[in-house]
Amino acid sequence: MDAHTSELLHENTRRFLAQPKRLLIGGAWVEASDGATLDVFDPATGLAFAKVPAGGQADIDRAVAAARQAFEGGDWAAMRPVDRERLLMKLADLVEANAQELAELEALDNGKPVTVARFADVALVVDSLRYMAGWATKLGGETMQPSVPIIREREFWGFTRREPVGVVGAIIPWNFPLLMAAWKMGPALASGCTMVLKPAEETPLSALRLAELVQEAGYPAGVFNVVTGLGHVAGAALSSHPGIDKLAFTGSTEIGKLVGKAALDNMTRISLELGGKSPMIVLDDADVDAVAAGAAHGIFFNSGQVCTAGSRLFVHKKKFDQVVEGLSNIAAGMKVGAGLDPDTQLGPLVSAVQQERVMGYIRSGFEEGARAAVGGEAGEGGGYFVKPTVLVDARDDMRVVREEIFGPVVVAMPYDDLDEVARRANDTPYGLAASIWSNDLTRVHRLIPRIKAGTVWVNCHTVLDNSMPFGGFKQSGIGREMGRAVFDQYTEIKSVLMAL
Repeated sequence: MDAHTSELLHENTRRFLAQPKRLLIGGAWVEASDGATLDVFDPATGLAFAKVPAGGQADIDRAVAAARQAFEGGDWAAMRPVDRERLLMKLADLVEANAQELAELEALDNGKPVTVARFADVALVVDSLRYMAGWATKLGGETMQPSVPIIREREFWGFTRREPVGVVGAIIPWNFPLLMAAWKMGPALASGCTMVLKPAEETPLSALRLAELVQEAGYPAGVFNVVTGLGHVAGAALSSHPGIDKLAFTGSTEIGKLVGKAALDNMTRISLELGGKSPMIVLDDADVDAVAAGAAHGIFFNSGQVCTAGSRLFVHKKKFDQVVEGLSNIAAGMKVGAGLDPDTQLGPLVSAVQQERVMGYIRSGFEEGARAAVGGEAGEGGGYFVKPTVLVDARDDMRVVREEIFGPVVVAMPYDDLDEVARRANDTPYGLAASIWSNDLTRVHRLIPRIKAGTVWVNCHTVLDNSMPFGGFKQSGIGREMGRAVFDQYTEIKSVLMAL
């Protein structure tokens, strides 16, 4: 890390980066069993600036054993719901108190603008933990008056219990490292589960800092464990581990299928939040300026590295040229730079691999006949930059239209009527999210049921609230994050029938 970068960091961030990194297993900070390490790279420069342990099968075994011991005995197993609530609230307070440090770690690790990390990612983490904390005291069952028609001479009483599923394995992606960790740990810990967290190999630092805050909050040893390492080693070991009761994964559909198959051998409960190719549908009455600004946020937020990124922009032919012009002007004026630069609007992609993947899609689009209204190039310097790109003259059968790019690239296409756009919007194996832009509520309400997606936004895109379930249709996943619905993934329902 150069001197200029170091000067931009909070004193606490510099202190954290300077200390050796360890795995958190059973309340102790330990090295990987074989001593192996991984380099951590700054996407803005392409240079390594930290090392973390490269955990393997033995480390996953140790972490799962620690989580099992904490779940089945000791202070955590005996803890009342109100005490779990208070611990999560305390953790949220600690995250809030260390928000700048956590935001800087995300900016260094992921490349995202530090201002976005501070006021979006970290703020959402705090809200998520507090929201989930409140559910700890509100998870309950139901009472029934059973009929038992084949035994009419007896009277029966029935009720259900909602119990924690057990030891949770969580595998999180590199696009929102801290937030995805919170989405998993909040409901898991609120419901009384214990956890082994495996962060993405590209972005491990905020998970390790979060683990320090978990300890500071006073969680018993083994309740929360973190094993950094490679996905095909530590992640695969966690996915297939027989000691895991529930596996929560966020990532690509391709990897999610492998994770799900590995978990199935042990009948591990799974939730998979996977990829998307989300349409933004602009009706002919929509305000052009509002659409251009909204579409820019929908695709360029987090450099397009968002599962719900609005990468297919369907605009009614009456407004198509105006919307493309407005969106292109916004893209051309965006400040592309390092995440720690307070003026940066679009940071680098997370890795050289991701940069080449995105540029490969852009080249594919050009080869198949699309053209760039703006962008279409890699950025300057040694980092993993791609300029914000708007592609036009595309067909529905092109790879840039069919496949998830996961970068700052949107394909804008005109359409004639609602029947056509509904069909084209659904012509994808994904079904995570969509947005509709119009003030004609009659047409909006008629279109919403026709869109096969887990979330439909109206006149906004990628706006999340902790009270609303989040997840996908089709190959965009299984299960839901957030809201009351998430606890179906972290609890088992036990039926109790009593003969009186």
